[in-house]
Amino acid sequence: MGHWLLAFVSAYGAVFLLELPDKTTALTLVLSSRFRSRPVLAGAAVAFALQSVIAVALGSAITLLPARVVAGAIAVLFGVGALLLLRESMAADAGDADAAASSTRAGVPFLRAAMVSFGTLFLTEWGDASQVTAIGVAARYASPVAVGIGTFLALMSVTVLALLVGRKLRSRVPAHFIQRGAAAVFGVFALLAAWQAIF
Repeated sequence: MGHWLLAFVSAYGAVFLLELPDKTTALTLVLSSRFRSRPVLAGAAVAFALQSVIAVALGSAITLLPARVVAGAIAVLFGVGALLLLRESMAADAGDADAAASSTRAGVPFLRAAMVSFGTLFLTEWGDASQVTAIGVAARYASPVAVGIGTFLALMSVTVLALLVGRKLRSRVPAHFIQRGAAAVFGVFALLAAWQAIF
């Protein structure tokens, strides 16, 4: 039991600390500005459950992918995301943009919002530092269930925190400012990933 608990705490602590300042938090903030919290949470739960299983059970497959290919794909995804967010934030003036964001959040069906959240978060986590960390912890402790549960709960904890922060931000900061800030963060992530892909 002590070995299981140690594996769980190690996985949870390492992944939580890695994810808190990571792109997943920024992405969850963006998703919460576009969709209601429940479908984002549902999509995230399925994405992170799958990622945790993959990280623990099939983690060795990650090492077969060339690091530059993974970094290049991430750079393109974040670059496109940054451009789309920037375009959306400048499409209308501040008042219209905020009203449009509110109506968009309310009007998107649950299943669609959950599927978009799932796809985005699942792809973002692929090959991420938290996934690699989960692989390492699983290899060290040889307790895949504990590592899988710890990894999943850490990812969900960060997601819930980001959703709570997103809710508070929406009530105090205009939507177009959140979108521009997220676009800047995405741009930085795209440049960092491009740097890794090239060098």
